[in-house]
Amino acid sequence: MRYVVGYTNTPQGADALALAARLARSRGAGLDLVLVLDREERNQLVPTSPGFNLYKHQLAESWLTQAIATLPADIEARHHVVYAESFSEGLILAAEELNVRAIIVGAGGGIFGRFSVGSVANALLHSSPVPVALAPAGFAETADPNATLTRVTAAIGLRAGAQNVLNAAVNLAATAKIPLRLLSVVALDAPEGAEDPEAQARAHAHAEAVQAGAREALPEGIEVTTEIVTGKRIEDAVLSVEWDPNEIVLVGSSRLARPAHLFIGSTASKMLRELPVPMSVVPRESMLSQGEQA
Repeated sequence: MRYVVGYTNTPQGADALALAARLARSRGAGLDLVLVLDREERNQLVPTSPGFNLYKHQLAESWLTQAIATLPADIEARHHVVYAESFSEGLILAAEELNVRAIIVGAGGGIFGRFSVGSVANALLHSSPVPVALAPAGFAETADPNATLTRVTAAIGLRAGAQNVLNAAVNLAATAKIPLRLLSVVALDAPEGAEDPEAQARAHAHAEAVQAGAREALPEGIEVTTEIVTGKRIEDAVLSVEWDPNEIVLVGSSRLARPAHLFIGSTASKMLRELPVPMSVVPRESMLSQGEQA
């Protein structure tokens, strides 16, 4: 089991590396740190010298080597310098070639402890064939380097694609041996608002059914809980949730996503604005076998 880490010598790169270390230790996985450089053919108008290109490659190699040296000794990691038209394209190419479980990037740059999705993360969230895990701003500064995941939260809804999220969450909880929380935001599936009693009843009934299925799929001894949260807006509901700093949230892709690809939907985007913990977005009908998503 391996993860691709989209690395840059920036705070966002450090955030990605910190989240990757936590996921790797929790699942016994290896890491592939990838730094993407522009393809040389893009510089046809102002050609660069071979010496400058060599310098850029060597600098990238040194950044990657230094980054790996900061990882705890129990985490196995390799590094790769990839040439592509864009950073997101290079990460996707590396993920496909290396056959990894997920791509991990830093999505900070905004308010400390929150997400501000830049161009790279945005491109991945609308095209990646594997799950994309996002670290919030400042994650590297607050994360315990020796910590492991303590809980996985799966955002479950009534729409198509929820089963993929559940499969991924069950697999992660089972391999990491951590509790699973099933989170249902009533506003997710009730456009008319969270105060609708029928919407709340549907959410409770669905959550109970999903919880029963998760308990059957998980090894004995792993706790499964459900939580129904309400709010006039999705953001309000998310803010009312109590978050464990060492957990990760799994959400599904939009119905607009191509099969086996990501396309982050409006609900997940709204959740992302207020989440203080890492999030992983799961593709529709992943190319990985069912239940093996990160």
